[in-house]
Parts: sequence; structure tokens; C-alpha cells
Amino acid sequence: MNNVEKFGFGSLWFPEATSFESFSLAAYLLANSNKLIVGTGIANIYARDAVTSAQGHDGLNALFKNRFILGLGVSHVSFVEEIRGHKFGKPVSSMSDYLEKLGNADIDPNLRMKDRNIILAALGPRMLELAAAKSKGAIPYSVTPDYTAKAREILGPEAWLCVEQKVCLTNIESEARNVARKQMGRYLRWPNYLNNWMRMGFKEADLEGHGSSKFLDAMVCWGSEKRIMSYLEEHFSSGADHVVVQALRPDGMEGTDFSVLQALAPK
Repeated sequence: MNNVEKFGFGSLWFPEATSFESFSLAAYLLANSNKLIVGTGIANIYARDAVTSAQGHDGLNALFKNRFILGLGVSHVSFVEEIRGHKFGKPVSSMSDYLEKLGNADIDPNLRMKDRNIILAALGPRMLELAAAKSKGAIPYSVTPDYTAKAREILGPEAWLCVEQKVCLTNIESEARNVARKQMGRYLRWPNYLNNWMRMGFKEADLEGHGSSKFLDAMVCWGSEKRIMSYLEEHFSSGADHVVVQALRPDGMEGTDFSVLQALAPK
């Protein structure tokens, strides 16, 4: 975290899944940074009721000078039903209901914010439309610049579009592909990602096994600093306001490759 701020990046995003609870980790990150914007990518709507999310969002922004962004998502059936013991509802209607309850949450009027920093983990067109209508925007995961352009069309010009991109600073093809296989393997079994990749033009054969070379190279951009920067710029030129860089280590070990962040740091 200190390196991220030291390198000059303006924001830090983190997942929830079954690791640190979103609001507690956000509070820690905000308390140990000075100007960094901290965002959840994403907080599971089944992990806490809408009133709690309203309290958490408004409380953190009151305490840390509006530096918190709440990224919300419906997660996956396995995380919701098998791990948390809830019933997984229809994604768009469940998110819409949640946002309505969050907006109407009866919390301390001295704390309550009128204009909230909320974005949605949106992949399909209907969730993107909901993001534009009922939140500040969207944070799509594992997408290409072509997808970014189409998402911008659906969201319109005003909504925030924050896309995630995995990168690996290596010119060794076998290293990069091994990293990509390890990273993408977990996602290749989840229908929402599969459906979105099919919409993006990938074929069933691209998504079988560990994924085709074409698919892996699109999901994890690898090569030189110049090549990686060029791919990130494609997202911006396609309509992204912000690109969340996930810097993967070429050796395949867990953790962030800070050499990539240093290389890509704002000059």
C-alpha cells in the first residue's frame, strides 16, 4: 500500500471473496494512507444488508474525507449459497432491490450522504444499464479494450467506467502463459464470466481446459513495459476513465509485482 501511494498512483482496489471483510480492510487502508482513494472490487451484497452498506460507505467517507468508493457485486452462486448459506437471486433484480434499500436506508442524518461513491461489478448489458441508472458507474473484471468500448456505449458519457486489467512484466512466453493459466483457471468455471467472454467473441474452444493462448493473452497482457502500457492505453482510448492494474509476478507466486507498478507509475 505504501508503495502504491509512493509511486504516485491515486487509488487502490481490493477484492473480498472469503478474505478480509471489505469495510474493515478499507478502514485500515484509509487510516494508513494520506491521499489514496480506496475502493472495493467488489463487496458482496449478500455479505451485509443494505443499511449496513449505507453506514459503512457514509462512515468511511466522513472519517476519511471522501476517499472511499464502494464497488458492489452479486458475486457467484457458490460464494452465496454454499459458503454464506443465502439464496442466490436473479442478479439484476437483486442488485436493483439492494440499491433501492441502500438509497432509502434510515441512518443517522448527521452521517447520511446524499451523493454516494457507489459503482457496480457489471458485465452484461442489463447490469451495465442498471449501473448507469442507479450508481456512479461500473467496474468490469477480466475484459478487453473492445469490451470497454461497448460498455462505454451502454453506460453513456457520464458514468464512471473502471476496468480491471491483469499484466505480467516478462518477455518469456511460457512464463506469461503459466501465470495466466493459474490466474484464469478459477474464473473459467463461473457462468457469468463464461457468458460474458462468449459475448466478447471468444469461442467455446477458447474457454475449454486452461483456456486458449488467444484467451490467455487477452486476459493477462505480458511483454515489455512499452507493450503493457500500450494495452492499458487501449482501454483508455476505448472509453475507460480508470484502469485497475493487477500486477502479477512472472514466477507465478502470490502477491503483487511492485516492479510493474514502479515501471507504470505516473511520470
